[in-house]
Amino acid sequence: MSNFLTTSIGKKVIMSLSGLFLILFLCVHLSVNLLLLVSPEAFNAGCEFMALPFIKVIEPVLALGFIVHIVWASILTIQNQKARPQKYALRKQSQNCTWPSRNMYILGALVLAFLALHIATIWYRFKFGEIHDHYEFVSGFLVQPVFGIIYIIAAIFLGLHLSHGFWSAFQSIGFSNDIWRKRLEYVAYFFAIVFAVGFSIIPVYFLIFGN
Repeated sequence: MSNFLTTSIGKKVIMSLSGLFLILFLCVHLSVNLLLLVSPEAFNAGCEFMALPFIKVIEPVLALGFIVHIVWASILTIQNQKARPQKYALRKQSQNCTWPSRNMYILGALVLAFLALHIATIWYRFKFGEIHDHYEFVSGFLVQPVFGIIYIIAAIFLGLHLSHGFWSAFQSIGFSNDIWRKRLEYVAYFFAIVFAVGFSIIPVYFLIFGN
C-alpha cells in the first residue's frame, strides 16, 4: 500500500479523492451562503447549524483535505514538468487540452489565494470573534465593491478549476473509458457552472441591492 501511494498513479488517486471530498464541502458551503439571498434569519440559522459540535469535528478533516490536495497537486505538477520536454509538452497541450486543463495548478493557486483572504477576513472572525448578527457581518463585506469583485473573480476561477478537475478525478480512480469520460465531462461542466454562478450571484446581489 505504501509503495502504491508513492507512485504517480497513487498520488493522483489521493489528490482526486481529496478533491472530490472538497467538492462535497463546497456543496454545503454554497447551500448555506445562498441563504443570504433568502433572508437574514435564514442565513443566521444556517450559521448556527454550522456551529454545532458535530459540524466542528469535520473542520480538521476539511483542513487536512485542503493540505493533502495542495501538496499532492504541487508534487505532481513538479514531476510532470521535469518528465516532459517543455517545447513538446506545450505543443501537445495546445492541440489536445483545454485551457483549464493546461492551467490547473495556476487556477488552484488563485483559488488558494482567495481562500487565504476569506480565512483572514471572514472565517477567523466567525471562529474566534463575537458576532451577534452573521448576516450583517457578511453583507458588510459584500457591499464593498473591492471585496465583491474579488469574490466574483474567485468564483469564476473555481468554476474553471472544477470544469477539468471533477471528471479528471473520476478518471484517476478508474472511470477512464470513453463513455464515462464524456458523461463526467458534462457533469463537470454542470458543477462548474453551478459553483461559479452560485458563488458569484451573492456578491452581485449585494453590490446591486445591498446599498
